[in-house]
Amino acid sequence: MVPEDVVAQIVETGKFLDSKGWVPATSGNISVRVDEKMVAITASGRHKGRLRPEDILLVDLEGNPFENKKPSAETLLHVLIYRLFPNVHAVVHTHSPNATLISRIAKGSVELEDYELLKAFPEIETHETKITVPVFENDQDMRRLSSKVEAYLKKHTNVFGFLIASHGLYTWGKDMDRALMHAEAYEFLFECELKLMALR
Repeated sequence: MVPEDVVAQIVETGKFLDSKGWVPATSGNISVRVDEKMVAITASGRHKGRLRPEDILLVDLEGNPFENKKPSAETLLHVLIYRLFPNVHAVVHTHSPNATLISRIAKGSVELEDYELLKAFPEIETHETKITVPVFENDQDMRRLSSKVEAYLKKHTNVFGFLIASHGLYTWGKDMDRALMHAEAYEFLFECELKLMALR
């Protein structure tokens, strides 16, 4: 059974993301590391603004459910992040207009440079820096997609999120507050980049 405090955290996060318009219809997913072996994640096909306790289930770090419920199709991407980054305790995936649009326009990656808000990300203390947000081609084969993401994340440091083309953003943090801070920072930065592109 998913711990009550974890359920409450995911439900509250779903309402927040929905209020921002970042998880329309049944899009997006949310997860929390419960312990070193288990992750709580939203079930497939649930509206994130109207989550109930039964819409959240436990999976292991390979994405296998502990109960007879269907986890999100993208569970493999969540558990990959938890396996690679032991200090991560929350992952959010959004389908916002900004993330979706910039993922369609960008060719391979989005470069974010010289923004004051880059200091929202871990260990960045000055605007005089640049981070890369990789963009992966969408793929309905989640094992194949997660393998591509894994190969990239193992080779590159200073990555706090990634985009899936025509799809949306994945970001994470040491706790849910930090994961949501990263999501908000990316939203602002993507919007700025899109407006700059429109002016060129």
